[in-house]
Amino acid sequence: MRHRCDHTVGPEARLRRARIAGSVFFLTNGALMACLLPRLPEVKAALGVSDGAFGLALAAVPVGALTAGSAAPALIRRMGEARLAAVGTAVMALAVLAAGLCPLVAAPWPRPTGVVSFAAALFVVGVADSLVDVAQNAHALRVQRAFGRSIISTMHAVWSLGAVAGGLVAAASIAVGLPLGWQLTLSGTLLTALAAWACAGALPNSGERDAESDSADETATSTRTRPSARTLLLLAAFGLLTVCGAVGEDLANSWSALYLHRDLGADASLAALGFTLVVAAQFLGRLLGDRQIDRLGPRAVLRCGGAVLTLGMSLALLVPSIPTTLLGFTAVGYGVATLVPVAMHQADELPGLAPGVGLTAVAWLMRFGFLAAPPLVGALADAAGLAAGLWVLPAAGLVVLIAASAVRAPQSR
Repeated sequence: MRHRCDHTVGPEARLRRARIAGSVFFLTNGALMACLLPRLPEVKAALGVSDGAFGLALAAVPVGALTAGSAAPALIRRMGEARLAAVGTAVMALAVLAAGLCPLVAAPWPRPTGVVSFAAALFVVGVADSLVDVAQNAHALRVQRAFGRSIISTMHAVWSLGAVAGGLVAAASIAVGLPLGWQLTLSGTLLTALAAWACAGALPNSGERDAESDSADETATSTRTRPSARTLLLLAAFGLLTVCGAVGEDLANSWSALYLHRDLGADASLAALGFTLVVAAQFLGRLLGDRQIDRLGPRAVLRCGGAVLTLGMSLALLVPSIPTTLLGFTAVGYGVATLVPVAMHQADELPGLAPGVGLTAVAWLMRFGFLAAPPLVGALADAAGLAAGLWVLPAAGLVVLIAASAVRAPQSR
């Protein structure tokens, strides 16, 4: 998107404005789904379905993301990162609202209608989220290159801040008795308006590249050698780290409120605090991540995160209570905070791969983690209880401890 007044604004001011705009995209993206997640127990209760069926419905989000993710580059070339992020935010807000209203709208129809329509709405959420995710990260990386220093971690921290805000809005709405439909309508309208405002301050469309630039990229790609077996093994290890990050984040976000409310007897507003603590700890971990990586190296930071995740959630499951479980979910949020940023950065720098290939590969593997986690826990919960399903979280922490050996130390900045 071009701005008539851009020529009157200095380059530094434009960059600062673009950085703020990029941060707003991350903020709104983090908040949108978070406005619904703490209220999933009431949606599940209204639908009247089993844990397994509900887990399969939740898997519609990553299915939608996997289906649409490859379309993002073409849409960015046509629309630009900022416009795609803004339009995707509006579509996502409508889909989140539809998911929240499904039990009410489908009430007169046979029971499967509700869960099917709920899954369909979540599929659209996944489609929109994957497009917004690629667009906002592409814009953030352009801003980062213009600044000449790393800012992407801070923007991801802003995403976590948005998730905290969304979770608090949901918890407060539960406490005051605000109906879910009204809550999602108000929050969706506000977040869509913020994304539209951010679109006006973003960098111009990066899709307007000249032929010489495209030709240079094609030449560079064609002259690259095939990746070695070691490179592919490292790529697999980094992908495994992103899968662990996805599993840890998704399970804690999707099942924490249900576990606290149904299995441990917490009231609805207190149960919603579990999700909020997950994203708050993730936000803190990302804020501190760059400094810790500079001081200790990425390998040590990831191993520390894996240990915190394993020990914290194991304690919560071995000594089940509301306080230990809240502590355990906090440990999950902090433990997974740096997994995805570090793994993506490392994959993007692997030798023998064209620019972006490693990043794209681990991002797709991460989406498969989001896809596999809900039905896996749902099946385990149906068979042996939700607490048994949540043992996937400490297991993911153990995998991180092993896979972190593939990370180079120290990480170049």
